[in-house]
Order: sequence, then C-alpha cells, then structure tokens
Amino acid sequence: MILEPLPRTADHDIPAPLLTELTALYASQREFQALSGDFPDPDDIRPEQVAAALADESARPGTEVLLARSRGRLVGVVITLAHHPDPADPDPWIGLLMVDADVQRQGHGRRLATAVEDRFRDAGRSAVRLAVLADNPKALAFWTSLGYEAIDHRPDLQRGRACTVLRKQLTV
Repeated sequence: MILEPLPRTADHDIPAPLLTELTALYASQREFQALSGDFPDPDDIRPEQVAAALADESARPGTEVLLARSRGRLVGVVITLAHHPDPADPDPWIGLLMVDADVQRQGHGRRLATAVEDRFRDAGRSAVRLAVLADNPKALAFWTSLGYEAIDHRPDLQRGRACTVLRKQLTV
C-alpha cells in the first residue's frame, strides 16, 4: 500500500481525475454517508461536494489528507489532525478513515490505520485518538479490534453528533 499526501494543482484544486476517484470512493460508502449526514444526499455525491469537504478539512492547521493506493487503485483516504482543537487534548487524531466499499474486508483499513499510527509514532507521538459515531457499531468493532479503547462519550465538535472517543497508546 502506498500512502501519499493529497496532491493539489497550482490553483490549490484537486486534479480532476483524482477528484473523480475520490468521489467514487466517498459514494461507495453510502451507509456511512447516510449515517454521518456529511452530504445532503448520500445517493448523489458530487465531485464539487467532495472537493469542498476536503478543502474545509485541509483548511484547519495541522490537518493532513492522505490517499492510500494498492496496485495503482485508490482504496482509501484518511484525514489526520496533528492537534485536536481542544488545547487540553495532547494527542493527534484520525479525523476520517474511509476504504472503498468495493475492496473492504481485504485488510486495506487495517494497513491504512497501521501506516497512520506509524507516521504518528515516527513523529514522536505517544498515542492517537479518534471518534466513532454512536450509531456505527461496525466502525467501533473495527477500531477496538485494532487495540483502541473507549475513553469518552460526547458530541462531535462539527455537528453535535453522539460519538465514542477512542484512544490507542502507541508503543515503540
């Protein structure tokens, strides 16, 4: 698996062929999109909506959008935050990890999560956090299988959705 930062054109746009790939990936996760409410119609996700969502995420200081490719195919996207907006929170966060539904259950999500953990570990970070929507038991099962432990239940900062906050200690 190759993990690379989201490339941008000279005008700071996402290259059109890549935006097409990203839109297909986001649209493949219809169940998650319906649950999250991030797009007005989970059955009609458009390139301009994906571009706007990624621009909003990228605008936050310390945010990185990473793409995962396997055999040249875009299989996942992950958004990381070097620092949570709450200054009392010392850990970096995984804001989103999404794998194309057509290639789920092939280990891509596990490899992508491990690659992100390794990046944080290499940067000297000792733990990582993330939040799972309360109505998403599949995601909760995935993250706990990777060693993440629930440490809190609270609404997310963007939309007030009920979430479980998970944390994983990163050992050397």
